[in-house]
Amino acid sequence: MAAPTVQEQHAFPFLREILLFLILSGILIPILQRLRINQVIGFLAVGTLVGPFGLGLLADDLPWLAFLTFPRDEGISMLAEIGVLFLMFMIGLELSAARLWAMRRWVFGAGTAQVLASAALIGGALVLYGLDAQASIILGLVLSLSSTAVVMQLLAQQQTTGSRLGQAAFAILMLQDLAVVPILLLIGALGRGAGDGVAMLALTTLAKAAIAIALIYLVGGRVVHKLFRAFAEHRQPDVFMALILLSTFGIAGLSAAAGLSMALGAMIAGLLLAETEFKHEVELMVEPFKGLLMGLFFMTVGMSIDTRQILDAPLLLAGAVAGLVLLKALVVALLGRIGGLPWGRAVEGGLLLGQGGEFAFVAIGYAITSKVLEPGLGAQVMLVVGLTLFITPLLARIGRGIGDRHEHAQHEQDAAADDGELASARGRIIIAGFGRVGQQLAKLLGEQNIPFVAFECDAKLVSKLHAEGKPVYFGNASRPELLRRVHADESPAIVLTMDHPASAMQAVRGIRREFPHARLFVRSRDEKHARALRQAGASVVVPETLEASLQLSAFVLEAMGLDERTVDGIVDHERDLVTAKLLEPERTA
Repeated sequence: MAAPTVQEQHAFPFLREILLFLILSGILIPILQRLRINQVIGFLAVGTLVGPFGLGLLADDLPWLAFLTFPRDEGISMLAEIGVLFLMFMIGLELSAARLWAMRRWVFGAGTAQVLASAALIGGALVLYGLDAQASIILGLVLSLSSTAVVMQLLAQQQTTGSRLGQAAFAILMLQDLAVVPILLLIGALGRGAGDGVAMLALTTLAKAAIAIALIYLVGGRVVHKLFRAFAEHRQPDVFMALILLSTFGIAGLSAAAGLSMALGAMIAGLLLAETEFKHEVELMVEPFKGLLMGLFFMTVGMSIDTRQILDAPLLLAGAVAGLVLLKALVVALLGRIGGLPWGRAVEGGLLLGQGGEFAFVAIGYAITSKVLEPGLGAQVMLVVGLTLFITPLLARIGRGIGDRHEHAQHEQDAAADDGELASARGRIIIAGFGRVGQQLAKLLGEQNIPFVAFECDAKLVSKLHAEGKPVYFGNASRPELLRRVHADESPAIVLTMDHPASAMQAVRGIRREFPHARLFVRSRDEKHARALRQAGASVVVPETLEASLQLSAFVLEAMGLDERTVDGIVDHERDLVTAKLLEPERTA
């Protein structure tokens, strides 16, 4: 009975490695989410710890440790290949012609300039260091790319994905993802070259590869689209997932058969599906596995980092890490400033995108296999990239602080410049909060030529509206010194439109304490909140649910056949009842 067991074990190679990875992922992902630690950094750290250059080094002396680590390269390389394919597939899936065109100025303008300028500076520095031109060109291009996974996750954690900086960073990352294709082709071309004809051979190889990609894209697009359209009618999740896997591995196999890399084929598969009506369904199917697949890739990346090199040349590595980050940060910051970002946010963007990217591990491994780079040099560069990924959260925090301080200082300057305007704001209605309700009120006041001044805490909205000539200023209207500046004691009315209950209550109490005779109109969330605001000193309170329900009731009554005058009377009577109820003192138990 022993022989079949042995054969059964050999029939499923690397079972231990797969089980260990799933155990680590099952434990690690929830812990990282609970501690709010960037998952990419966490997987890199764990991969480095349990890899062949971490605790795996002790597996020979401590045999039990072999069950908890990855002491051999064989299992790692198999897991890494799967992780690379799905990483490239997901990158391709997030790209689309519509998104590229919508952000074309940043994508093709700033993005192209960033890649070319960074590659030139990094490649030039490597030439001065003593590397040959071929290795310098490849490394310059590879190191010019940043980490899409790390940066987008940090932006999501900071809730700044939709900000101007977030959109600019995303556009540059999109161009970098597009640049993966020519870089892979260039590495393949240089790997086949020799002697003086390397340039011509590179151009010929690139041309052939471009034709192969075009054929795969055109023919594969039609086949994939028809397959999904034919089988999607069954609405079976298992069939849909099988089609996704078939597309990914099938096109990756076609790419390899054409002499290109499988990673490039997986990215093409993602691009093909991104252009179909099935894109969102594919994203929903892949989403549960996304964290696991990303973890697979980055854990294997961490396993390839030989930390012993840090002890061998700590100063050289520190200089390389600092040089890479500073060069890229300088380029991104200058481009961000040219694109209209304030200096503080431009510097924040530079530090955010200053690291090396996950694609570096794919490209450098491919370059070593193609004998374009020496293994020793490739290992050093991968270590530098890994270290920049580790310090990215710290760099992002520093950049955020710089951006916030610069923005705060700018607002203080704007407030000082606005003192003269605010000093003349006598006898105006004061609007606190300039969201949809405040803007609607301002529109009606403007149409009746009634002067007003408004305050809002959203700096971007204030900058936009103030540039349009509207009397909207940055500030919290509950601050007495700000209200004194606009002569709130002479204002015909102070209107609070903020939708946050606690903020409205704080503002009512502060204003009533400083300006006891002010006429204070307040928007409330509901009747309970309205009663509390009345007790705090509001002159008139309007529950936002009241008018909406009255208007809806009026439409329903008219639809039932009641005439407009009767409906108006019913609605007015109900409004008076609610208003009288709000004016009554609250009953005590």
